[in-house]
Amino acid sequence: MARIIAIVNQKGGVGKTATAVNLAAALAATEQRVLLLDCDPQGNASSGFGLRRGGPHPSFYPFLLGRNTLEEVVRRVVVPWLHVVPSSADLSGAEIELVTVAAREGWLRKRLKDAVDAYDTVLLDCPPSLGLLTVNALVAASAVLVPLQCEFYAMEGMSQLLRTLDVLRRGLNPGLALEGVVLTLFDDTAMGQVQIARDVRHHLGEKVFRTVIPRHGAVSEAPSFGKPVLWYDLHSAGAQAYLRLAQEMLSKNTVSESRNSRSAGGPAGPETAKGAP
Repeated sequence: MARIIAIVNQKGGVGKTATAVNLAAALAATEQRVLLLDCDPQGNASSGFGLRRGGPHPSFYPFLLGRNTLEEVVRRVVVPWLHVVPSSADLSGAEIELVTVAAREGWLRKRLKDAVDAYDTVLLDCPPSLGLLTVNALVAASAVLVPLQCEFYAMEGMSQLLRTLDVLRRGLNPGLALEGVVLTLFDDTAMGQVQIARDVRHHLGEKVFRTVIPRHGAVSEAPSFGKPVLWYDLHSAGAQAYLRLAQEMLSKNTVSESRNSRSAGGPAGPETAKGAP
């Protein structure tokens, strides 16, 4: 069964879409069956794979509203194992259309039922806001990944997001877990960022991935070529960081599944080491 992970931060410019695009590519490189849905009307995750918004091909918008099936909206990209559902400009009207619909927060969860058997991981790139599209993603997801830039305003937004997750757990999605927080756009020569990183790790502990995504030119250049950084410059620091993040995430989930199996009375196998150093 696929793990559905919403990639969320209501503050823009923190590396959210870069993380969605590059993590999808990195997981596919490990031969995980990956589906990335561009849930953001801006469509940056779509252009990150060289997919143009608009045109005759159906997009996330009609899929969300039930006008097209998942098979009809999926786009295949160069790398095997990876499929993308692109966004379109008309997605910005979806929130208005859904306002008067019954159970409007659960539409995406209902639409993704068929995806759980076809993929190992489903990634949802959310808008930089906590509107109805993001709420739909959070209700559909089993876990949340938060890209966090180490600066003050991003920290404020993180606190608000954690409160939102608590509200959703009490009502619409009791099983929603925090997959983790990944530090992005990190500059280890900036003492303010280093201190914020320490504070985040102090408060959230193991929920913060050990892998840190550095501020690197290749990561910001790759989208202009319609490529994830792994395809643009595999040996760059940014590409290697996203590969480590994918490996750490998979190792973390393997350990978690092993613990759950033992607690349920299943066979106790050796635990997988947690991620890269």
